Amino acid sequence: MRHFLLTWLGTAIAFVITSNIVPGFIIETFFAALVAAIVLGLVNAIIRPILGFFALPITLLTFGLFTFVINGLTLWLTSVLSPVPGFEIKTALAALLGSIVLSIVSTVINYILRVVE
Repeated sequence: MRHFLLTWLGTAIAFVITSNIVPGFIIETFFAALVAAIVLGLVNAIIRPILGFFALPITLLTFGLFTFVINGLTLWLTSVLSPVPGFEIKTALAALLGSIVLSIVSTVINYILRVVE
């Protein structure tokens, strides 16, 4: 349970950091980041495998680069499905860049939290 809470907190912090780096990626409150982290986890658990399955041919043709597009789509879908105002992604480019930055930042933060734990 502790690992789950630390991962959730780390992802929420990564959302806040990403909103400061990527223009068009807006997180207004930390509460919105916490909710967005939960919604992203649900989207990644339920919808992303379906997208990955149907996009497998194009992913193979692009040598895996289409995975970046899938990540951007799941992040954009997270902003659409988020029930709390204060999380918005304005453009597709912001979703794509945000997914890349969010992946890097959350990996670093979660690594640091696991080392400290």
